[in-house]
Amino acid sequence: MARFNPFQFIQEVRHEVSKVTWPTWKEVWITTVMVLIMVTVAALFFMFADMVFAQVMRFILGIGK
Repeated sequence: MARFNPFQFIQEVRHEVSKVTWPTWKEVWITTVMVLIMVTVAALFFMFADMVFAQVMRFILGIGK
């Protein structure tokens, strides 16, 4: 089994990190806003679906009169 060399490991990590294409701040900002919008849309959709489902169940079961 090969011995662990921390200096070689750090060198390899630095080499691999240099290959990464990092996003610009504009790209980060745009994708963050897109995620927040999609989360809001999903939350509103599920809130509406839950309200409809609750009304249907109350009607079917005759609860809440």
